[in-house]
Amino acid sequence: MATTTKALSSNWEILKKRLDADGPPKRKYAEPIVAPKGDKKLKRRRSDDAPSSSSATGSKKTKTSAIATLKKKSTTSSTTVKPTTSARTAADKMGSDSSYSMKQPPSASLALWAEDNDIPAADLAKAYNLPLNTTNIPAGQAALDDPEEGGNRTELGKYIAMDCEMVGVGEGERESSALARVSIVNFHGHCVLDLFVKPKEKVTDWRTWVSGVSPKDMEHAVTFEEAQKKAAEIMDGRILVGHAIKNDLECLLIGHPKRDIRDTSRHPDFRKYSKGRTPGLKKLAKEILGIEIQGGQHSSIEDARACMLLYRRFKEDFERENQIRFPLHAKKPGAGKKKKKNKK
Repeated sequence: MATTTKALSSNWEILKKRLDADGPPKRKYAEPIVAPKGDKKLKRRRSDDAPSSSSATGSKKTKTSAIATLKKKSTTSSTTVKPTTSARTAADKMGSDSSYSMKQPPSASLALWAEDNDIPAADLAKAYNLPLNTTNIPAGQAALDDPEEGGNRTELGKYIAMDCEMVGVGEGERESSALARVSIVNFHGHCVLDLFVKPKEKVTDWRTWVSGVSPKDMEHAVTFEEAQKKAAEIMDGRILVGHAIKNDLECLLIGHPKRDIRDTSRHPDFRKYSKGRTPGLKKLAKEILGIEIQGGQHSSIEDARACMLLYRRFKEDFERENQIRFPLHAKKPGAGKKKKKNKK
């Protein structure tokens, strides 16, 4: 072992002396030649780290072939391209099944039902084999306990939305509107009252194309007094939501505290959709909720559900505005001032 170690060390010393005698290693290539000004024939020689001509050509070929492959894939499998973010967002709002959801926007009834269950409207309609414009919610499907609003979702609760349909009575200058239908829904859109009402005067214009009321609906209609009484009982002590609700209250001849009214036609944030004027319910439903109402004959139930859905989406804004208009604790004159103590 001692002999081997000595031999290795002596050989290393000899190699080191030889390297020192030879001096620094020579460059593999000569120094680059710089062409004089005006001579275009001479070119600067590439450095050591520059890629060779064969490798550069190969990289160009690789890039060209890769681009051609991508173009070929995009043309042959255009259906597999992922949608953009905006397209996905729109599809998510309507439902996960775009082929089913893009046919038409959902109804107010379906939108409320979908929101309560946190399920896309298109998926819900497909699961129950219902059209997107359905106005009927299967009985018992949404009857779940709601701790936030209290009680069962099919019960009255604290918030209700109302809408009425009118028909024309009288002739000429004496023509006016009379109540023909009143509908009330609860916070979750379940109908708690839907009555056809017999007008006291002779109907001269049924306005079926707008009101949806026809003479056959009067077969099971109730009197005005009966409809008025039932509506008043439901409204008593509750928050009333509606669109231009003043007109509905006037046709029912019922008063309601202004502090308990939430009118979607008077909400300040909604006026931007009609350039500062009073917005229509149909426009608000389409622009804000993405739902279709009043496509043909009006439905008082659908309109009430659209109002409730608007209120639910912007509930905090409605309540904040209401507190500004009707403070809960009005300050009395001189309130807040500390009484001066008499000095002894």
